[in-house]
Amino acid sequence: MADPAAGLLPTHPLEAWSTAFAGLPDPVGITVEPFVATVDVRVGAGAGTVDAVSERLGVDLPARPDTWLAIDDGRAVRLGPDEWLLTSTVEAPHELEARVRAAVVPFGGSAADVSAQRIALRLTGERVRDILAKGCAIDLHPRVFGRGRSAQTTLGLAGVVLLALSDTGDDYLVLVRSSFAGYLADWLLDAALEFTGRP
Repeated sequence: MADPAAGLLPTHPLEAWSTAFAGLPDPVGITVEPFVATVDVRVGAGAGTVDAVSERLGVDLPARPDTWLAIDDGRAVRLGPDEWLLTSTVEAPHELEARVRAAVVPFGGSAADVSAQRIALRLTGERVRDILAKGCAIDLHPRVFGRGRSAQTTLGLAGVVLLALSDTGDDYLVLVRSSFAGYLADWLLDAALEFTGRP
């Protein structure tokens, strides 16, 4: 019997928005980032435990709340007192999960593959901070929310994880649950109208 899934190709939840995003002028850039392996890590927040886990993983887990760090092939984002999000652009999701789990379980921690949970949008341009400010209540000024800062917040009505990628307020990464991706894409395009002048 033939495999019914053999002819199916994976599609991105925002594939239908790619043309609209590509047509935005310079003051605003919205790019759909490719899927990456993502693991949610829980481990006791004691300084010794976090340091030991970081050493076993070979990456520094951010110690400061609401921050992220670049690691060899991805990012480490601190989501809470005992929770981090690790991403990898080179490892398969199951490989990343297995490697992280092996490092954290001896310390009473856990690791779960959440690669399908969120997708990433890269927002760039001189007006992108103004667009985000229309639907986000946190202070996005670069002196407060510069490179290395992150926040779990709402954008429009969607819960997101927002990462500042620059110190100039013109480069952000937005992680949004796949089920809210279409809503957020429409919201961003609507919020951008004031700055792009396109219907």
